[in-house]
Amino acid sequence: MYSSRVSFLRSIHFKIVLIYVLLIILAMQIIGIYFVKELESSLIENFKSSLSQRIDLLAYQIEQAMTNEEVDESLNMEDEISAILQDFKREEIHEVRVVDQDARVIGTSDYNKDVIGKRTTENMIKRTLIVGSPESNILLDPQTKHRMYVSATPIVTDYKRETIGVVYVVASMEEVFSQLRTINKIFATGTGMSLLITAALGIFLARTITRPLSDMRRQALELAKGNFSRKVKVYGEDEIGQLALTFNHLTEKLEEAQETTEEERRKLASIITHMTEGVIATDRHGKVIVMNNPAHEMLNVSRETALGKSIVELLDLTDECTFEDLVNQQEPMLLDFSTEEKPYILRISFSTIQIDEDHINGLIAVVYDVTEQERINQERREFVANVSHELRTPLTTMRSYLEALAEGAWKDETIAPKFLQVTQNETERMIRLVNDLLQLSKLDSKDYQLNKDMVNFTDFFHRIIDRFEMSKQQHVTFVRNIPKKSLYVEIEPDKITQVLDNIISNALKYSPEGGKISFQVKEQVDHIEVSVKDEGIGIPKESVKKIFERFYRVDKARSRKMGGTGLGLAIAKEMVEAHGGEIWVESEEGKGTTVFFTLPYEQNQEDDWL
Repeated sequence: MYSSRVSFLRSIHFKIVLIYVLLIILAMQIIGIYFVKELESSLIENFKSSLSQRIDLLAYQIEQAMTNEEVDESLNMEDEISAILQDFKREEIHEVRVVDQDARVIGTSDYNKDVIGKRTTENMIKRTLIVGSPESNILLDPQTKHRMYVSATPIVTDYKRETIGVVYVVASMEEVFSQLRTINKIFATGTGMSLLITAALGIFLARTITRPLSDMRRQALELAKGNFSRKVKVYGEDEIGQLALTFNHLTEKLEEAQETTEEERRKLASIITHMTEGVIATDRHGKVIVMNNPAHEMLNVSRETALGKSIVELLDLTDECTFEDLVNQQEPMLLDFSTEEKPYILRISFSTIQIDEDHINGLIAVVYDVTEQERINQERREFVANVSHELRTPLTTMRSYLEALAEGAWKDETIAPKFLQVTQNETERMIRLVNDLLQLSKLDSKDYQLNKDMVNFTDFFHRIIDRFEMSKQQHVTFVRNIPKKSLYVEIEPDKITQVLDNIISNALKYSPEGGKISFQVKEQVDHIEVSVKDEGIGIPKESVKKIFERFYRVDKARSRKMGGTGLGLAIAKEMVEAHGGEIWVESEEGKGTTVFFTLPYEQNQEDDWL
């Protein structure tokens, strides 16, 4: 619940006054710091400059005293230097010492004359004697806590420019900093007066602002309740008045936006419901809150069962992972729900619902049925393995025989021709395999085009059977049950010839001596049905559905011995389907096999052709 009244410390009155006061303090502090810093720098520089000029004059006088040979005999050099130092000393000068080039003190302004004639221990003096350049520093007197300016100035002869001594001065800077403290007090007084004036102005300004803002607050509370009819009162044409007008305009737009949002929500719910992919949404605890119809169907659960259930339990992943693991899951997950009768594989992609980077409000899982895709991938892997195996077998055989020939078997007139014949046979076998693979590749191409012609299938079929009947080496009887009338179909003769060659060749391979092969053509309403039946060993029931798969052999050892590539029926299937027909096999183990295929046939088209 919203409070009806705001406390003074939280009110805008207090905040505006506080902001004004803080701004004045900040401004005065910035101005004061800058001014005092610059003033301090200027006063110190002036102090140094003034003192430096006096020291330079002092150094010159001492240099004259140290080098002038016409000095009054009644005064020695130390007395003359002492007199010069006494004239130089002022109130701010704490001490002045004169040191010769051997670092001995030859004069001091201090009443304690015990240091005269002794070597100095000051490092600054020693550095000045060595380097020949002035040096200065500001130090703090540990007793008086006053800042002291310490300077060491070399005494240089005019004619040789030789350093013959050092003037060492210690001066108090307390007067400079006393002036700065006085200025700081003036600034503090001005700041206090500014604060009082600013507070009064802040209170006045706050009252002109808070009245319309309070009205806007009441309007916001009404908007939160869903009341869009109330309007904010406009007190003027300034920025606050413009804000009130904008607030009223916002109320109108908010009402429109709420209607639009509700409409979009309904649309989104409809889209999720009718998506082909399954969609599951959870809360931040992993409980299912939304699940569309495809997801229900894919996971075979009802809406009542799924809602409120943990997604880990829903996907049957309780023993494998937790909800946190799914949140961190980067890659899609494959779930295998396959049974003995039917393969069924789902791929699930996860993405988090986040308002910011640190808080996760839920999880979105998109479910895809990838059973067919996985089947294709498995077939592709098996295809590559089969091709590798089929090529490796003849290559291994060829290598063995060629190694034997290379080791001397070519000299044996009895063995060498046999070895070469085996090598030639294996080479031809690989050529047939490669040609079959190339042909399958062309048939798999989407832009493959057939060069069709209208062909009398009755004569066409008889010619193919005649060719096999004349060339067969074993005693097999051919039985023809083919209509005498002409049956015109639109086909590519070479392709259908290859289909029949593959089917008849298989029938001959597996027919026993003295067996029978039957050929039949039936005319149907919209197609013709062609069949080739043998009396061979037949095909086991579990292998009938796989007989058209690439490289599939019922009896692998016998098929390879007969020189087959395992692609004949696969090629036949692709060619028949390219013509718009169907092909299938009926077989009973031990009693023979019948291969059927159909081709599109239209009686009206045949009449037009005739």
